[in-house]
Amino acid sequence: MNDAPTAKRLSARDAIDTLESVGSLSDFSPLTGTSVLVVDLDGARRLGRDIASRVRTKLRELPCPTIAIRRAPTRYVLEGDFDVLVRSDDDLEKTVAAAAAHPLAAATLVQLLRHGEKLSLHEALVAESLAYSVLQAGPEFSAWSAARGVPRVDATASAEPAVLVSRSGDRLDVVLNRPERHNAYSVEMRDALTEALELAAADSSLHEIVLSGRGPSFSAGGDLTEFGSRPDPATAHAVRSARNAARVLSHCAERVRAEVHGACIGAGAELAAFAAFVIARPNAYFELPEVAMGLIPGAGGTASIPRRIGRQRAAYMALTGVRIDAKTAVEWGLIDSIRSNGDTVAGRSVA
Repeated sequence: MNDAPTAKRLSARDAIDTLESVGSLSDFSPLTGTSVLVVDLDGARRLGRDIASRVRTKLRELPCPTIAIRRAPTRYVLEGDFDVLVRSDDDLEKTVAAAAAHPLAAATLVQLLRHGEKLSLHEALVAESLAYSVLQAGPEFSAWSAARGVPRVDATASAEPAVLVSRSGDRLDVVLNRPERHNAYSVEMRDALTEALELAAADSSLHEIVLSGRGPSFSAGGDLTEFGSRPDPATAHAVRSARNAARVLSHCAERVRAEVHGACIGAGAELAAFAAFVIARPNAYFELPEVAMGLIPGAGGTASIPRRIGRQRAAYMALTGVRIDAKTAVEWGLIDSIRSNGDTVAGRSVA
């Protein structure tokens, strides 16, 4: 890395002049320039169509996160083209700090989310796997792995199946079953979930597929004891191409209801977001912590979550790793309903 500043804060007018310069791509890069572009939109003038079009194109090309801050209620013509839109200095500082701390992962994330808007769900999952594989071999993930040390394997792990599957009439219950590990998403769980969903997708007589988790959490995300045990990145991508629960889930998503509670972290949030309907208990919370590890969401979240809450909020969640409570999740559309003791607390009701 170079010793250049990690963020440059510009007025809207200065940003336009800077972005239209020939060298803007190299000026805003985690390797050769500043790693985050920040633009203050307050007081910005109206733009002509030609200028707005050119700036919009350049914003999508920059190899770094672009963050706009707008405190005033007035909307600005280009605000939807930034990777993140924030409304306060506190949110701005949080986002900039997180992106600057892991610039390679942050740049990869926002580039993937930009392109993902134009991709089919299958194409978006392939792109995510490729990007995730590249970052697995990168210096930021290596540094995180070295700082964490050798993971401790839980010797008390249950001998029960990682996923329980049961059928009652036209309903199939698929239950994540590693409660002692908060349903950490292991290779065993991924493979068992993929198999269960393949059966469900192939059986049109199943009208209702309910995905839930045993224990205190729906899923606390990837099993950290398995991090670093991957094969080489190319093989890891090939494995995800063949054994991808997210892809199978997307094929039967219109029949899936996810019932989540407690921690919904990483894969726990990403997989649930594919379901046609997501019901959460009031204690549910959602996080995407991967960028702080030098990675990006890798269980389908760069495809599923933007389709629910939009690209800017997805980028904000993933860059900052911020915890989203159930109330905020239902307001954003990450979940559809909050249920407590069978009663709908918020969101639209479900039969």
